[in-house]
Amino acid sequence: MKLLIATTNPGKVREIRRALSLVKVELKTLDDFPPVAEPDETGVTFADNARLKADYYANATGWPTVAEDSGLAIDALGGRPGVQSARYPGATYKDKFDNLYRELADRPKPWTARFVCSLALVDAPRSGETALLYSTEGTVEGEIAARPRGTNGFGYDPIFLYPAFGTTLGDVTDEKKLSVSHRGKAFARLSHWLAQRS
Repeated sequence: MKLLIATTNPGKVREIRRALSLVKVELKTLDDFPPVAEPDETGVTFADNARLKADYYANATGWPTVAEDSGLAIDALGGRPGVQSARYPGATYKDKFDNLYRELADRPKPWTARFVCSLALVDAPRSGETALLYSTEGTVEGEIAARPRGTNGFGYDPIFLYPAFGTTLGDVTDEKKLSVSHRGKAFARLSHWLAQRS
């Protein structure tokens, strides 16, 4: 089987390749194709955006495509930044962290939160239509750390405290993070689904 991983985020590509490493599948990323403009992520849920992106990139490339949408949901902020995580104000993640800490400053601790990852796998388009083959969602519960910690991972990992580890997901190895993370759970389920069909 061949499969397009619909992302150019190197951190996500690294994690997804590791999660799917035991499945016999030819993996490509968007970097293996001519540049395509990104779609507008207009969905109101992570699942909406995952399906939107999977359909879009499958139609653009002609390949079966898996896309994911993921982000950070903080209870004290009513679930924000949620689907807007990548677009939360801040030119860098340090800026985003600073803005989040300003928003949280007057909220009581602990600042409980979760990472969410929804994925959608669609078949190569036939007659201009794609078919949803598989979808799932993974979450990991934790809280916002008092300060960023760690230089591993990417995105919001340095501020996401995973209590069982006693530190943030930015302060552990890729392998350890993947064993508990939202993306690790979602793609482990996809790996199992693909293995049953290979």
